[in-house]
Amino acid sequence: MTDDLETDRENAPGFGHAVTDLEALHVWFLREVLPLEAALTQFLRNNWRNRADVADLLQEVYVRVFEAAARQLPKAAKPFVFMTAHNLLIDRVRREKVIPLEVVEDLDALGIAAETPGPDAQSAARDELRRVQAALDELPGRTREAFVLHHIEGLSQREIAQRMRISEKTVSWHLREGVETLADLLYGEPPAKKAKS
Repeated sequence: MTDDLETDRENAPGFGHAVTDLEALHVWFLREVLPLEAALTQFLRNNWRNRADVADLLQEVYVRVFEAAARQLPKAAKPFVFMTAHNLLIDRVRREKVIPLEVVEDLDALGIAAETPGPDAQSAARDELRRVQAALDELPGRTREAFVLHHIEGLSQREIAQRMRISEKTVSWHLREGVETLADLLYGEPPAKKAKS
């Protein structure tokens, strides 16, 4: 973690003086860093594929910022906090060796070789994608919209309810209906067999 902190400090826009008083550090953190929480949370949500990790990522950013500031306060808190968050996401990607395109624009910058699937695997994946798209197209309009917003765009049920102007209970019903219908369309018995039963 020390290397990560050093990287954050090296890439920061500028550092000020060293902090010797822990109480002053707490005051600085409360005044300069915590007001950035909403924007920082949004940044993490927009740049990390798994929204369930956002709270943990936020806490890790806070720890890195606090520990670095204990050694030396940055001149400008906001750029330092966001640079720390950016570096944390890159560290996570490197550690997991998973490269979501929305996190890393230049894949060569990570130095990780991409494995290209063979022609058979590519063909099978395209066929499976067509099957899923056809099944999604079969969903009723509002159910499809809720399903796409939740499972593809990653919105919470509350966010979907606000966007679609419906209750969270209705969103929950649409999501359950979407999953059941898709499972039936993709993995259930073909309609001809069901009719004979």
